[in-house]
Amino acid sequence: MRNDVRALRLSGGLSQAELAVAMGVSRQTVNAIETGRYSPSLTLAVRLARYFERTVEEVFHVDCD
Repeated sequence: MRNDVRALRLSGGLSQAELAVAMGVSRQTVNAIETGRYSPSLTLAVRLARYFERTVEEVFHVDCD
């Protein structure tokens, strides 16, 4: 699953650590989400989308074949 978390974070001038604190997760979790090594829970995906004032579908993109 692709996502725009990194681009949104950078456009907001946030470090991974700052976003991690805001989400209540580790910086490593933010890094893993951004690099696609970890798909967040639905709850975390919703929290991220709300934080960036986007819908979940605008932040996370499911690649369908």
